[in-house]
Amino acid sequence: MHVIQKEMPLAVVRGEQVITMPEDLYIPPDALEVFLEAFEGPLDLLLYLIRRQHFDVCNIPIAHITEQYVAYVELMKEFKLDLAAEYLLMAAMLAEIKSRLLLPRHTEVEEEDDPRAQLMRQLQEYEQCKQAAADLDALPRLERDHCLVQTAADFPKAPRPLPEVGLRELLLAFQGVLKRADMFSHHEIRREHLSIRERMTMVLSTVQLQQFVPFENLFRLEEGRRGVVVTLMAVLELLKAHLIDVTQGDEAYAPLYIRAAVASLED
Repeated sequence: MHVIQKEMPLAVVRGEQVITMPEDLYIPPDALEVFLEAFEGPLDLLLYLIRRQHFDVCNIPIAHITEQYVAYVELMKEFKLDLAAEYLLMAAMLAEIKSRLLLPRHTEVEEEDDPRAQLMRQLQEYEQCKQAAADLDALPRLERDHCLVQTAADFPKAPRPLPEVGLRELLLAFQGVLKRADMFSHHEIRREHLSIRERMTMVLSTVQLQQFVPFENLFRLEEGRRGVVVTLMAVLELLKAHLIDVTQGDEAYAPLYIRAAVASLED
């Protein structure tokens, strides 16, 4: 059995296959244009023309290179490519260098500078930059020459036995609960109304009832540090006003006693 392959259609127009080229089909000459941006500037084009013919950059045949450069510019104009101003400027510079080389030189004047010197320096610097860019581009690049390796493995998890909990662990856990409970406990703080004037009156009343009052008996330990300080300040104020006296026994380290001042007793 022979299989006959059908002819492939040239196009499909509104669902119908077109096998043959229509005779009245008109294709404008500018219907298809191909733009090739092979050069990045006038120096790139000039360097390409020099290297293609194996010329030395330090000894450029200006006449030959200028003809080729102008021919390329004319070709770009013919293809209707947009020419940058730099290309036309380079063509004018080549024409100037060519005309300066054609002018006769005076033998009496010292040797003049080569008109091609500045152009040769620009070409050498551009060639170095272009070579450096090519070397950098040749270096290995991630996601262009190398790709990151990613591996994934689905290993089954081994069963983990439950830990054995004893009485010690239970008590430790309960201790942590107690510490957290203490943080939520609250107590009311009320300000104690302690007055030095009132304490001075109390001390005077005490020493008037007793002739000698031990120094320690004037303090109430249940009032805390604040009450003890207030009592001491009241005693100092009374001493400053000469309303009480402080006495001590004859033996060493004898206890202190508070009594009313002699002047106040005489009054």
